[in-house]
Amino acid sequence: MAFDLLNIVRENIAKLKAYSSARDEFDDASTEMIFLDANENPFQNGVNRYPDPKQQSVKELLAGLKGIPAEQILLGNGSDEVLDLIFRAFCEPKEDNVILLPPTYGMYAVLANLNDIETKEVLLSETFDLRVEETLKAVNINSKIIFLCSPNNPSGNIFSTKRIQQIVEKFDGLVVIDEAYIDFSSQESWLNKLNEYPNLIITQTLSKAFGMAGIRLGICYASKEIIKILNRIKPPYNVNELTQQRAKEQLLKIEDVKSEIKTILSGRVTLETELKEITFVSKIYTSDANFILVKVDDATKRYNQLIKKGIVIRNRTNQPLCENTLRLTVGTKDENEKLLKALKILAYEA
Repeated sequence: MAFDLLNIVRENIAKLKAYSSARDEFDDASTEMIFLDANENPFQNGVNRYPDPKQQSVKELLAGLKGIPAEQILLGNGSDEVLDLIFRAFCEPKEDNVILLPPTYGMYAVLANLNDIETKEVLLSETFDLRVEETLKAVNINSKIIFLCSPNNPSGNIFSTKRIQQIVEKFDGLVVIDEAYIDFSSQESWLNKLNEYPNLIITQTLSKAFGMAGIRLGICYASKEIIKILNRIKPPYNVNELTQQRAKEQLLKIEDVKSEIKTILSGRVTLETELKEITFVSKIYTSDANFILVKVDDATKRYNQLIKKGIVIRNRTNQPLCENTLRLTVGTKDENEKLLKALKILAYEA
């Protein structure tokens, strides 16, 4: 692989001088100071000061949990902002393209269109795994990024380690592995191999396993050089003070998080077992996430029936390879029981 970051980054981004905020120029919190530099309201209410633009204390907690140096971490307003920054830093509008592997997370295509970047699609296999040869054949001189969602949304499975490695090693552009659901998988994160591959970017989130979807905190792990480029173009205060505070609180409760993950995984097993008894469910796909994809007789009909019973799931039937499939998130024990009861009633009525 002949990966050269200088050949990947957009020329104008390489030359860009980042905006320097007041808190970038002075961030020493070790002594009591009078801050008259940022035109803030001086009356203390907990949020009258600008947040730390580098989110250093949050990054240090993540560094301790993940074993990745803080300088290799970028935080964003949700993973969507992180992904958008990657597009803006490395893809030239109207010239470059990215490779998407449907069925997959829909925001990759949305962000590509938003940034005027061509998308080239290569379907996953019938078992929702990577087709390495076909993926690499789709690459041309203007291909900058391949997006891999693993565990995959909406199918729930994690991709073959060997096939991911083949793509990372043979593609001379960036490979983004979206690991939003990795905490629910028995397989290891690619964070352990981050420093082996300079073209690798890994995104994670506090929205799923950490139960913090409402604070919108996305995480990017990459080489120091890639993180420096992304920091150059991110908004100075992209992660607000309240988000940083709540993130720190939750990151310090890692044992509670692990307990919730264990409960969710137990609920997933129960759902997988009970769903086998539902007559109109023809297939239950293996899941490494906190949801299950199931194939039914008529997805739209079953979706609407559950809505009438007060249960909202996701109809994925319009996605490639997902005809007549429903995506079921693992809920609380009570929620799972109500879902199964509703499904059994529908099966009996059928």
